[in-house]
Amino acid sequence: MTVPGAPQPSAAVLRAFGAGERSPVLLPGGQGTTWRADRIVLRPHGDAREARWRSATLARLAHTDRFRTPRPVPSADGGWLTGGWEAWAWLPGATDPTRVEDVLAAGAAFHRAVAHLPRPGFLDLVEDPWSRADRLVRGSGPLPTEPLLDRLAAGFRTVRAPSQLVHRDLLGNVLFAPGEPPAVFDWAPAWWPVGYAAAIAAVDAVCWHGVPVDRLPDLGWLAAVSAWPQLLVRALAFRVLVLQLLGA
Repeated sequence: MTVPGAPQPSAAVLRAFGAGERSPVLLPGGQGTTWRADRIVLRPHGDAREARWRSATLARLAHTDRFRTPRPVPSADGGWLTGGWEAWAWLPGATDPTRVEDVLAAGAAFHRAVAHLPRPGFLDLVEDPWSRADRLVRGSGPLPTEPLLDRLAAGFRTVRAPSQLVHRDLLGNVLFAPGEPPAVFDWAPAWWPVGYAAAIAAVDAVCWHGVPVDRLPDLGWLAAVSAWPQLLVRALAFRVLVLQLLGA
């Protein structure tokens, strides 16, 4: 199935990543731009600096029995990007945004595995709406004037918890398959305390997936996360700001 207007990898791109002449199939979810060709998943790579870094990092990241990630697929010339596309090994499974506890457990394992990585410089340079919103919520400049954002920003206080690389879009980007560790994919890197990733997942669960607010305390360790109230208000501001920047 195809969607009118959805970019599709060309035959040359498919060959470069070893997919031959197989007809790609558009995958559901995300931004509607991800395709599967046999055992390979292809998507537009976005910012090239971020995409190359992500592929090189995940190519060598050690997995555990608590999480795994798809491995990047190199192109015929040995690079990670070709013709505006990147490729990843396809993994079986399905996302389930209602499994908030399991998503956060997989995210916690993933964050432990990447905790040693230094902050990459491209985080200050990527200009998509999500990256811009992330920097504004972190304090790179004033938030746009808007009643809800004004109320949220009035609650901002200094976050003193240590930061590291996190995945800022976990909830819909964890695959579950019987007998396999959860697979964390589509890493959206950001530099925050690890509780920020959990806060965004909690916001997404309530706002987009019908998880009752009064169920969130049952997620156990959330209330004990360092700076949790502050990270939660910033996660809310992040999602509101992204919608505004997207013109939604």
